[in-house]
Parts: sequence; C-alpha cells; structure tokens
Amino acid sequence: MGTEWRNGLFVGPCYRCQSEIWLPRPLYEAAKKSPKIGFFCPYGHEQVFAEGEREVDQLRRERDRLKQQMARVEEEKLDLIAKAALARSQADAARRETVRLKKRAAAGVCPCCKRTFDELARHMRAKHPEFRAEEIAA
Repeated sequence: MGTEWRNGLFVGPCYRCQSEIWLPRPLYEAAKKSPKIGFFCPYGHEQVFAEGEREVDQLRRERDRLKQQMARVEEEKLDLIAKAALARSQADAARRETVRLKKRAAAGVCPCCKRTFDELARHMRAKHPEFRAEEIAA
C-alpha cells in the first residue's frame, strides 16, 4: 500500500501496523512543514513526518559503509601478507643463489662458463683465505 490522495484526503500506511491513515489536506500540509505536529493511526500509533532522513536509515547506511571499509581493510591486509611472503621467498632464493655462487667461486669454478680453473682455486686459497665456503653458508 503506497501513499495517495483520495477525495481530498491523504491516505498512507502506519509505519508500525501498516493500517491506512486518512489525513485532511490542511493537517497533512501542516504536519509536513513541522515535525512537531503529530497524528495518529486508527490503532493509536503516533506519527510525524520527520525532516530529512530517519535515524534508522542513517545508522543502516553507516553500518554498511563501515562493513565495506572493514572488508577493504581485510583485503588490503591479505594482499600485504601475500606480498610479504613473496618478498621473503625471493630474498631467500637470492641468498641461496649468492651462497651457491660464492662456494663455486671459492672452489675455482667460473660463474659464467662453468669451467673449473685450478689457478683460480689456488688463487682464492692463497690470496683470499677468509673467503672460504664454510663461512659463506653461515
């Protein structure tokens, strides 16, 4: 049941019991202008034409906005967690590759052509004794 005009009377539903309320035009116009003017449905429920938005609608909209904001924050949190995990795994992979290359260089293996040079291994032992494979892994 919607609101309408019949025979010069405003007809609309009660907000509480949905029964029809019939208002003469002067009462309707006065009640529309001022929320202080109330009227009653046939079952005694007092009503007013509230100015602006109802508090229930405001609270509902605020609740929905907060839910959306919480969902967005949760999504951002999960995205950041995934990015952090990816960064950690990439850092670990780079660290492992660095250790592998250092061990190979200490053993005399060229990092480019993968050939072993006895002179390089001897050079590493003689000139760079601190560059040992055992210390690299630590």
